[in-house]
Amino acid sequence: QRGGAPRPFAVSLFQTLAGPENGSNLVVSPWSVSASLGLLQLGARANTLAQLEGTLGYNAKADVHAVAAERRAAGGGVRSPGDGLGQRQRDPSQPQPSQAQSGAGQNSTPDFQISSPDLGKRVNEWWHLQAGGSSGELSGSGEAQVEAPRWDQRLQMALVDTVAFRGLWQKQFQFTSTQNLPFALPEGGAIKVPMMYQATEVGFGQFRTAAEQRYTVLELPFLGRTLSLQVVLPSERKAPLASLEAQLTAGQVASWESGLRRTKMDVFLPRFKIQNKFNLRSVLPAMGISDAFNPTTADFSGISAEEKLYVSDAFHDARIEVTEDGTKAAAATSMVLLKRSRAPLFKADRPFLFLLRHTSTGSVLFLGRVTNP
Repeated sequence: QRGGAPRPFAVSLFQTLAGPENGSNLVVSPWSVSASLGLLQLGARANTLAQLEGTLGYNAKADVHAVAAERRAAGGGVRSPGDGLGQRQRDPSQPQPSQAQSGAGQNSTPDFQISSPDLGKRVNEWWHLQAGGSSGELSGSGEAQVEAPRWDQRLQMALVDTVAFRGLWQKQFQFTSTQNLPFALPEGGAIKVPMMYQATEVGFGQFRTAAEQRYTVLELPFLGRTLSLQVVLPSERKAPLASLEAQLTAGQVASWESGLRRTKMDVFLPRFKIQNKFNLRSVLPAMGISDAFNPTTADFSGISAEEKLYVSDAFHDARIEVTEDGTKAAAATSMVLLKRSRAPLFKADRPFLFLLRHTSTGSVLFLGRVTNP
């Protein structure tokens, strides 16, 4: 899965973040985090590199060399997703989504630049702007920005990535078919939400976890069929989503590819829009990447042999929006009555998981849950 996020890393990252979030809406981009850490691999050495490779499940330098050879043969450059590392000609106060150049088309390692003294202040300003200037807290870690004023003294490297997705469906939902229907909340009760509807052919399968919990998977393709959205729903209405989250494995996610069958179905799916900001400084060590954040043990001599560099913070911002056509939804929709058909019914009217994946490689771009659309 060159340049992507291996399933074991994607599932582990989601599960590590899911518990502390207390059942709220959640989205993370394993692809973006993996790409940023892959870039970090290129400057890491010794055990720091071994931890990055072991947790990510791939060797970034080998991937970069392979991609570079392909691109050189095609006459193009190499670009890798992932911001950060104080890359040359990159301004953290004005980041672009996932566009850090690796430079591997010309050299074996990227052209890193040591962070400037005011980088901490500029990263803090950038993060404040990304949050809309209304909050200084980073969700997901419980860590606030209280240390930001000291960043100009202690900051060595900051990994910063932001990624957003809004795509067009292969077959769009009709705005006129959207209705306000009940959605069951995890704490009990229900609310009315805009529920999209269409009768269409989808990928559909029924599965069981190792603990015999039954669940269904629906797959809807985006335009061009390069990407698809998989919706994962517990079969038992009263089964808590947290139970399914805890039992999810990379092997199960891989089995969906062969276990889904093309089926004509009536599909009900709520609109949803989710954004999460995380500081992964405490999350990644729990997954096995600890040396990189430790001033004593970090080895980034591939970036600088003189400076004793370590990663001070790793910020991640992921956003996803799912609507009728994939673009911003209209302010109002018409109410219609849908005729009952004989087609099987898939109705995401209770908490569910979702994966946005690259169909040819299986790489997980986004992984999350919806508990309240």
